Amino acid sequence: MYITKKHLSRRMVLRGMGSAVALPLLDAMIPAATVMAQTAAKPQPRLGYIFFPHGAVMDRWTPTQVGSEFEIPEILAPAAKFKDRMTIVSGLRNKPAESNDPHGIVAGTWLRCVAPGDTSDPTKGLTCDQIAAQRIGQGTTFPSIELSTATNGPCAPGFSCAFGNSLSFRTPQQALPGENNPRKMFFQLFGQGDNTTERAAIIDQTGSILDSVMGDAASLQRKLGAADKVMVSNYLESVREIERRVQMMKGQDLSDVTIPDAPVGIPSSFEDHLKILFDLIAVAYQINLTNVASFMMEREVSMRTYTNVGVAEAFHPLSHHGNDPAKMARLAKVQAFHTSTFNYFLEKLDAMPEGDGSVLDNSIILFGSNMSNSDRHNHDPQPNALFGLGAGTIKGGQHLMYPQDTPQANLLLTMLQRAGIPEESFGDSTGSFAEV
Repeated sequence: MYITKKHLSRRMVLRGMGSAVALPLLDAMIPAATVMAQTAAKPQPRLGYIFFPHGAVMDRWTPTQVGSEFEIPEILAPAAKFKDRMTIVSGLRNKPAESNDPHGIVAGTWLRCVAPGDTSDPTKGLTCDQIAAQRIGQGTTFPSIELSTATNGPCAPGFSCAFGNSLSFRTPQQALPGENNPRKMFFQLFGQGDNTTERAAIIDQTGSILDSVMGDAASLQRKLGAADKVMVSNYLESVREIERRVQMMKGQDLSDVTIPDAPVGIPSSFEDHLKILFDLIAVAYQINLTNVASFMMEREVSMRTYTNVGVAEAFHPLSHHGNDPAKMARLAKVQAFHTSTFNYFLEKLDAMPEGDGSVLDNSIILFGSNMSNSDRHNHDPQPNALFGLGAGTIKGGQHLMYPQDTPQANLLLTMLQRAGIPEESFGDSTGSFAEV
């Protein structure tokens, strides 16, 4: 693809009174008569790590066929339209996650692949997303973002509670908590000011971040070609929709209404909560605010019920199914709901044009859990599915099966390498996967 339009800076933003809004990658940001892949504007693969608790009903997650002619199993079926950009990786074990506590270190060892008490090598213990943040995140506003719907995860005796509450570790002992309030994350990504109070005050004064930059936006539109005009308009509409939803949540914070145990700005609907956090990650990817994101969709030992899909039992007790076929069917329905909401995120990314494809095409997103059979609390084999093509570094459309005891760390190392991060090892890895 050759670009011939006027060249604008990749870092250009729209400015208004106290506000600035970044822009997606436009044709006009590519130097004239240049092949996209040969420019500094070539998309950097985004890395995403989307975690769900309590493992998976593995025979409803794992295809029976290996290779490209596989049938998508029940739990992954809601994302079937993305089969060509799906890579199911089976047979992996996360041995460092195994402990006497069935839940307390599950979250914190998923992206770490080093046991919490292992101090044999002080250079290990950073999670792979934070290695990526150091290597490909420094050129973005946020080296990484961490989100979660959950709070108050389990604590394992003898270890920091951070291992039950966080996916990301900046150092072997310093966890990065996930933000669960969409309003706070919105102002962090798009607002100005030194703290939430100042950012909220700016919104109150201007009425809207977008309203404050519309003059600059109109000026920019006059300089753009037809395709860029459509992209900028669609992008601003997406930001406006998120802003509208955040403002609606703010409006629900009435003085005579109390929402027990829920910070202001969190929707009462779990599905809505998941979707707006996915929206924020998607826009942050689109406008290059970050290249690295992690998201804990729900915590271990969750007592959430899923009456929206007809399951009234609490999640954690249901996960102890005792091989009861009826319970396993209900558990798979819950797990398919998680995939369905994740698919909403994939559709968002796929609808965002970038370069010769979409933001999804330029991403490498791991969707999985750090547990296998929840009834047995084991970590072998793990449920892993990659989505996206990593800007041409991932083949997609295949099911790969590796031998028993192949380290989970090998997959995380492969993701780093395909994102352009030349790590030679990670955690307890034994190598990377050429087949991915």
